[in-house]
Amino acid sequence: MNLRRKLLLVALCTLALPVAGWLYVRQMETLLREGQAQALTASARAVARSLVATGATLPQQPQGWYVEQAGTPITIDGYGDDWAPLTPWSQPLGPRGSVLLAEDAGGLYLYVQQRGIKRVRADADDPGALHADHLVLELQRGDTHLRYLLASAAPGTFTARLLDPPVADWPDRLVGQWQEDGGGWRLELRLPRPLIVDRLGLGLYDASAGGDPLAVELRPLWHYSPALAQELARLAPEDTRARVLAPTGWLLAQSGRLQAAGPQPGWFAALVYRALLANPVEDAAPWTQDAPRLDLPEITRARAGDPATAWRDGETRASVVLAAAVPIGAPGQVRGVLLLEQASTTVPLLANRALLTLLLTSFGVLLVAGGILLWFATRLSLRLGRLRDAAERAQLADGRLDGLFAQGRFPLTAAPDEIGDLARSFERLFEAVGGYTDYLRTLASKLSHELNTPLAIVKSSLDNLEHALEAHAPVPPDARPYLERARDGVARLGTLVRAMSEASRMERAIAAAEAEDVDLREVVRGCAEAYRPLVGTRTLACELPDTPLPMHCAPELLAQALDKLLDNALSFTPADGWLRLVLSACDDGAEITLANQGPGLPAAMQARLFDSLVSLRDKATPGEAPHLGLGLYVVRLVAERHGGHASARNLEDGSGVAFTLRLRNMSRQRL
Repeated sequence: MNLRRKLLLVALCTLALPVAGWLYVRQMETLLREGQAQALTASARAVARSLVATGATLPQQPQGWYVEQAGTPITIDGYGDDWAPLTPWSQPLGPRGSVLLAEDAGGLYLYVQQRGIKRVRADADDPGALHADHLVLELQRGDTHLRYLLASAAPGTFTARLLDPPVADWPDRLVGQWQEDGGGWRLELRLPRPLIVDRLGLGLYDASAGGDPLAVELRPLWHYSPALAQELARLAPEDTRARVLAPTGWLLAQSGRLQAAGPQPGWFAALVYRALLANPVEDAAPWTQDAPRLDLPEITRARAGDPATAWRDGETRASVVLAAAVPIGAPGQVRGVLLLEQASTTVPLLANRALLTLLLTSFGVLLVAGGILLWFATRLSLRLGRLRDAAERAQLADGRLDGLFAQGRFPLTAAPDEIGDLARSFERLFEAVGGYTDYLRTLASKLSHELNTPLAIVKSSLDNLEHALEAHAPVPPDARPYLERARDGVARLGTLVRAMSEASRMERAIAAAEAEDVDLREVVRGCAEAYRPLVGTRTLACELPDTPLPMHCAPELLAQALDKLLDNALSFTPADGWLRLVLSACDDGAEITLANQGPGLPAAMQARLFDSLVSLRDKATPGEAPHLGLGLYVVRLVAERHGGHASARNLEDGSGVAFTLRLRNMSRQRL
């Protein structure tokens, strides 16, 4: 990863700012909700206390029968078609029964259902009617109460029998309709309007289950109270919907409407709020419908005496509804539940506005920080690139290092920062290395020049010594070997001095060689054909690729390197041995391998074999010219000139060694 990408990654770390801001906005939204919930709960408590103080009609008992106002006429026929709209007001009665109560100007209507497949039938006037399936109906007003037995031996009209002594102005008998099917039986009854009761007792007896045939559930009658709704509308805060519920959740009074005041957020703002900011809220479905009875966790907690709040989705986009439920009555004597609901777009608008401001600010800061870091990274990369280019150009064509350039100094040395310190260090380094390199490169020529005169003096002194000895008498036989050894040593030193000068010239010649486009396969083929007369009785195999291998290289240098490798191989290959020359293409260039039969390479010498003045041949045979170890050194220089390297290894079967030249295309000269 380059420097600019690293600094860009650092700039992206500033994204932590909007993330932290987003968390802050969510926390702020939570605090706004909590504040609004506390305020609405306080208002609900005040309204609940006011309802108790003003003596509003509230339930006195925790259980009651809820009576709904009939919206359509009800026909007493024992069938439930007329009661279908009132199904939500159904109340359980016994283990398998239910009851619906409704009223209109004509009186109080009663519809009872009993589920079961077993039936024990009897009319109410039969002696065993109490042991058959029946309903006991108890009517109470003040201290007066009467019980009636409702039973029938067959579907149709039935007459209820009075179980208690008759009371004036109260009917002795009640007439209703009884119907049956495979799933149970139903009865329908109407109490006329003059017969007004405040408590109603119902006892549904199943003969197959047994039990007390006269047991009833006596409860007060609860109605929706317009007077209580009017009182509630006077006490409830504006822009809220208030509902008074019985302890079991039945609706007793209601006022107000849910309407979000103020500007409405757009669809995008609503989407942002719901996706990024809003904490979880309840589903709107249980709240928006006009349910006659609410049985929700908040109401359950309020019924137990603890105020509770809940948030839900609003009916409009991005609006939320807060509901606060508080108990009505003294602790331990809850007479009902007050539910206040308030729709608001304030919280979403404030949260969206805070988030938008945060995002704009963070985006601006991110752009500025990213731009500054990108500019700084670009400038730093360019300056480091100048140092890199200067370091690469510091090596001249002949291999020398030059710390000072045509402009006079190394680039960026005048900069006052750390890059300037680095440039000045590079300048001093190149000056020192350049001077030392020049010294090493000229050392061979200097030594050869300096050694020529002493060698000439030694050689002339030996000649003069021999002439002086011969002038008086012949050189003694035992002294002549010493003179020959001295002359041989002088000759070897002279050869070494000339080789040192030749190596220096060879390095410059290789560095100055020019490249051209050639078919490397033909170059190697030509060299192999030229080598066949030189190998004598040895076998030379040449393996070339099937297709041309174009390459931009210096063919004369490659031929010279192959000459050195062949000369080295012939020195170690026996007279009846073999040699193998292989050319192959690779991903970024080519490989030339010359393998020969012979002794293996010592492990300690494989890494130093291509250094100058290193040789594995016999060091000295008197009278022969010494081998200076420059051949493989030249091979290494040729490989490096082509951007590759030279290597040597022992063959896996131990039959010989292989020398490999790894070559790449030389760079093209720009015109």
